[in-house]
Amino acid sequence: MKKVFFIIRSEGIELKKQNFIKGSIILMVSAAAAKVLGAVFKIPLTNMLGGVGMSYFSCAYSIFMPVYSLTVTGLSAAVARMTAQSAALGMYENVRRIRRTAMLLFSAAGLVGSLLILLLAVPFSVYTVGNTDGAAAVAMIAPAVLFGCITAVERGHYEGMSNMYPTALSQLAEGAVKAGAGLMLCSYVTSHPRTVMGLFPFITDIRGAAAAAGITGVTLSTLGAAVFFAFLRLFDRAPKGGERCVQSRREIAKQLLSTALPVGAGAVVTNLTALIDMWTVIGCIAVFGYVGKAPVGVSASELPGFIYGSFAGIALTVFNLVPSVTNMLGKGALTCITSACESGDRAAMERGTMQALLTSAAIAVPSAVGLGVMAPEVLGVLYPAQSDEVTVCIAPLRWLMAGMVCLCVSYPLFSMLQAVGKPSAPLKIMLLGTAVKLLGNLLLIPFMGVSGAAASTSLCYALILLLAVRTYLKVTGLRLHLAPFCKILYSGAMCGGTAYLVGAAADRGGASPAAVLSASVISGGAVYVFFIRGLLLRLRRRYTVSA
Repeated sequence: MKKVFFIIRSEGIELKKQNFIKGSIILMVSAAAAKVLGAVFKIPLTNMLGGVGMSYFSCAYSIFMPVYSLTVTGLSAAVARMTAQSAALGMYENVRRIRRTAMLLFSAAGLVGSLLILLLAVPFSVYTVGNTDGAAAVAMIAPAVLFGCITAVERGHYEGMSNMYPTALSQLAEGAVKAGAGLMLCSYVTSHPRTVMGLFPFITDIRGAAAAAGITGVTLSTLGAAVFFAFLRLFDRAPKGGERCVQSRREIAKQLLSTALPVGAGAVVTNLTALIDMWTVIGCIAVFGYVGKAPVGVSASELPGFIYGSFAGIALTVFNLVPSVTNMLGKGALTCITSACESGDRAAMERGTMQALLTSAAIAVPSAVGLGVMAPEVLGVLYPAQSDEVTVCIAPLRWLMAGMVCLCVSYPLFSMLQAVGKPSAPLKIMLLGTAVKLLGNLLLIPFMGVSGAAASTSLCYALILLLAVRTYLKVTGLRLHLAPFCKILYSGAMCGGTAYLVGAAADRGGASPAAVLSASVISGGAVYVFFIRGLLLRLRRRYTVSA
């Protein structure tokens, strides 16, 4: 492939410039909108299912995510990277062949993944929650792996062509279908328990059936995204050219796998943290007891599942809101850094690197500080019907915030490591982080309860960030300017302090929780913008170039 690149360069075909800022903004806005739709789905769902019902829901997700990550996560990045390389050099026939080959290869992988989850539904449910009531939810999410593979190929293709709109629109379609279908189905089950239990006699707890109904919305959302891309292809008019420079399908498949598998394996390791939490939180509480006052009405046998379901369904859901948005910066950075790396443009690599890292930090720091300071108000407003679950999650959410910042900044670094030809580096880094996570859970949960799981998560992602930064700088030879990051941290501290003082004053004045939260967010946000505005202007002049 490198020889082909050299030949085309010698003929004078210019590389296409990648608009990192515009593409990233499109993806972040769509991801934020999708997260709003996700909150519209997850918050009412949690209120309907409660802690025990969410343990069944989380059981399905805990087996789904590793399989989904292995087959899907690395795929989008691999297709995007190969497409960006070929498109930058005018090899559009090769772009089409990459798309077709990836679709055949990974549709088969998705089918195998779906069948695997389906076969493991009953034994996994028995092993994790101690009964078969979670099996229906596991079975209903299985087809999402196949539909996710199809969607990932299409997203990677358009992202590699520097067209982020299809990914953005498909995310919105996914979020809308998930919220609408999932809540409707779950509401029907909870409203008609006798009818549902008669149809599914193997389910002994209606909360298991309700969790399965809710998670069916997730599967339907991935189907909706796949249908969206099938419709889009009817109007797709890809550029033509470079027909004589085409790789064989075997070579394309080999290159796709060499990139996708390490990235997918790294994503699997990331999702192992969810499995570690499930096993260690439930296991440690069952053995050592719960550190704190047990909620009224929850039996001793249900308590471990209740605590884990609350932590996974509330604290981790809020924790993942911001990283899922900054993850979109990685998609934009991958195409930008790939193009700069292929052309040997060191200045463009530095610009792309600083843009991605500073943008992710500028979003993550005030979000983490605000969520930490206002944790009781945020959770109380989001989950008004789940006061016991909220009480369990306030302290863990605060312990998670440092890890959230580290995770937000790590996502773009992983994409940039893929762009510079080091797709296996994130896997090695994640393995070390997961080992820290497991050890931390085992040591801290007996003494801190579920807050120990949150603290070990932050330690895990702090180590991951340090190793990712060190590896990327070593590979590229670039240097990071630390002063802007210090300015962001200072501005975040001012934001948090202001939010706390204003919130405390509003609370003493008798304001409602929603009014206290609104006043804190507005005042803290205004102070953050005031302190950081000069930095943003300097960064715009220094690191932004026309597309």
